[in-house]
Amino acid sequence: MEHPCHDWNCWLTVWLWYLFGSANGAVVTRNSRPNIVLLMADDLGVGDLCCYGNHTVSTPNIDRLASEGVRLTQHLVAGSVCSPSRAAFLTGRYPIRSGTASPFNLNRALAWLAGSGGLPTNETTFARLLQHRGYRTGLIGKWHQGLSCGSCNDHCYHPLNHSFDYFYGPPLGLLSDCQPRQRWELHRGLRLKLWLSTAALGLVPLLLLVPKLAGWFQVPWKLTVVFSLLAFLFFISWYSSYGFVRPWNCLLIRDHEIIQQPMKEEKVSSLMLKEALSFIERYKHAPFLLFVSFLHVHTPLLTKEKFVGHSKYGLYGDNVEEMDWMVGKILDALDQERLTNHTLVYFTSDNGGCLECQDGPAQLGGWNGVYRGGKGMGGWEGGIRVPGVFRWPTVLEAGKVIDEPTSLMDVYPTLSYIGGGILPQDRVIDGQNLMPLLEGRVSHSDHEFLFHYCGLYLHAVRWHQRDCATVWKVHYVTPKFHPEGAGACYGGGTCSCSGDVNYHDPPLLFDISRDPSESRPLNPYNEEHFDSVIRKIEAAVKEHHRTLTPVPQQMSLFNSVWKPWLQPCCGTFPFCGCDKEGDIIPIAQ
Repeated sequence: MEHPCHDWNCWLTVWLWYLFGSANGAVVTRNSRPNIVLLMADDLGVGDLCCYGNHTVSTPNIDRLASEGVRLTQHLVAGSVCSPSRAAFLTGRYPIRSGTASPFNLNRALAWLAGSGGLPTNETTFARLLQHRGYRTGLIGKWHQGLSCGSCNDHCYHPLNHSFDYFYGPPLGLLSDCQPRQRWELHRGLRLKLWLSTAALGLVPLLLLVPKLAGWFQVPWKLTVVFSLLAFLFFISWYSSYGFVRPWNCLLIRDHEIIQQPMKEEKVSSLMLKEALSFIERYKHAPFLLFVSFLHVHTPLLTKEKFVGHSKYGLYGDNVEEMDWMVGKILDALDQERLTNHTLVYFTSDNGGCLECQDGPAQLGGWNGVYRGGKGMGGWEGGIRVPGVFRWPTVLEAGKVIDEPTSLMDVYPTLSYIGGGILPQDRVIDGQNLMPLLEGRVSHSDHEFLFHYCGLYLHAVRWHQRDCATVWKVHYVTPKFHPEGAGACYGGGTCSCSGDVNYHDPPLLFDISRDPSESRPLNPYNEEHFDSVIRKIEAAVKEHHRTLTPVPQQMSLFNSVWKPWLQPCCGTFPFCGCDKEGDIIPIAQ
């Protein structure tokens, strides 16, 4: 085969490669395509890591990434709950553009594997861009972008249909359905009674047809419908109330095959880590993209026994420290395979920490530092500001800190740039290539405006003035916390995006560069900059709205409803269950 070098510079690079190739990571040129490892936590607060100022938990491996790479302090998600945030991350576009922003206050993230919504196949993920450039692409862990749309086996939204070559993990994620098994077990006799009661109610509509078919008398069709509905509602209520949906929602998939249903919570972390390390080993000789989407630190905080009681911050802190240990194992694998210098590693979270996640007095969610609010709370900083760390030795300066506004959507054009991909020209890409900022070639973020949605509703807008370091943030709508005076929506689940919210006219305006905790809104009647800033932002909002086009709503009422024909099942529905994984060799601790 002909050698690709045709000039002395190229031959010199190759000679240096062979000369120093035995060193850890080898020599890297800026034009070479690096391996890419993306690490995403689930519901991790920006204040949960030592490198972001937390001293109550131990995160030495993530801190190592920050000390050896670039740390972003104003890194923002495009949605404060997981499904829309992850859709934006994968596509570089606001969720409203792909239809993954919910019109409802409830179910703002996909709630059922048997729903018919998901990330549309006409959206181009970064996996597709890199796959076209010869990358082997893998996703290990949580997906939460839908599964099927027409039948239980079509898998139209599956990661493999979005150009991941390999998928291993739960297609939904962790929900209350994945609680430890003993919490949900019912006495066998009670289960039998519930099944018999449901069967009896289900038979009533069929029995009502007998008089009509036999010609005895006419039975009102409304009566048949009522009994059918009662049977269905009874079945759904007790099945979901007692946690029997576990076998339905809580499952583990390898590519298209269900391998555990229900997923064995005590083993899932070891299984995912083993798969991630195997992927690195398998594709270490070719450029690869590995997206490790942790189940940590989402409730129910599944944590290995070794880490329980390990931190000073209860079970949540234990879960954070276990995730950090997993990050360390992945970094060790890159070191052992001498891939470190030739691999871009990125660590982040899909949204801020969950403030309402509690078990009595125990806090089961994260800490968002000085920032107001948390997961699901519209545009408040605590729900949208997340960790952001990039490490690429020999290319990015170690220990650098960048305070400029950046977005998870920026990862899309950044990966396209370093992997040699071509961005789609038929759609708006909202992310910006971060490499000039990360490398220090520019000092100012390319984001002048960032729009902060809560579902379909625009709650806040950030304006980074190009001629100075000031970052303004305006809130048109904020969630209504309860009880009154609290800092979250306790007792009511996720805060509302519309309806029972606070509408601000004039809007709240904060100077985020001086008041990152959003505690001192500017006085609209006394501040000389107020009117001019509001006018500038409102003009940007109008321009932004002009770029939006109608798309099918993936979280519409119809798409959100559970559909029996879409339910993935290993076995015979509704008696789903299998374990094809068998015993595993645990990862050494």
